[in-house]
Amino acid sequence: MVSHGLLIVVHSRTGAARAMAEAAAAGAAIERELPTRLLAAEAAGPDDLLAAGGYLFAAPENLAALSGAMKDFFDRCYYPVLDRLNGRPYAALIAAGSDGTGAARQLARIATGWRLRAVAEPLIVVTGAQTPEAILAPKHLPAPDLARCEALGAALATGLAGGIF
Repeated sequence: MVSHGLLIVVHSRTGAARAMAEAAAAGAAIERELPTRLLAAEAAGPDDLLAAGGYLFAAPENLAALSGAMKDFFDRCYYPVLDRLNGRPYAALIAAGSDGTGAARQLARIATGWRLRAVAEPLIVVTGAQTPEAILAPKHLPAPDLARCEALGAALATGLAGGIF
C-alpha cells in the first residue's frame, strides 16, 4: 500500500480549471491503492501538502498570473512547508483565455522555492475567451482537452504508486 497519495489543489472561477482537475482525478483513480484528494485552494493547507507524496495544481490564469485564490493558497502554505517538501513531484494544469504561460511560470517559480520536482510540462488549455462576457461565462471544455488532463492524472498517479517519482 502506498503511504503518500496525490493531492490535487484547484481554484476555478468559471469551471474550466475545476473540470481539468476532476478529469485528472478520474485518471488518477486507475491506481486504486493510491489515495487521491481533490481540494479547493481555499480549503487546502500545509497539513494537506505534508500528507501527500505528490501534487497537481490546477488554476486559471488571470491577467497573465495565477488566480488570486491559488496564489493565496501558496502564500498561506509557503513558509509552513518550506524545506519539508523537497524533491516531491508535481505537475500543473492551467486554464487560460489566450496564453497561460505567465501563470505556469509563476507556479514553477513557487515550486522551485519549495524544491518540488516538475515531472511534466504544464498542461495549458486555452479557452479562447477574450470578451468580458466570454471570460466570465461558465466554461465547458472539449473532450480532447479533458482527455489530456485525465492522462496527466493517470501518469502522475502511476509514477507515484510505482515509486518512479
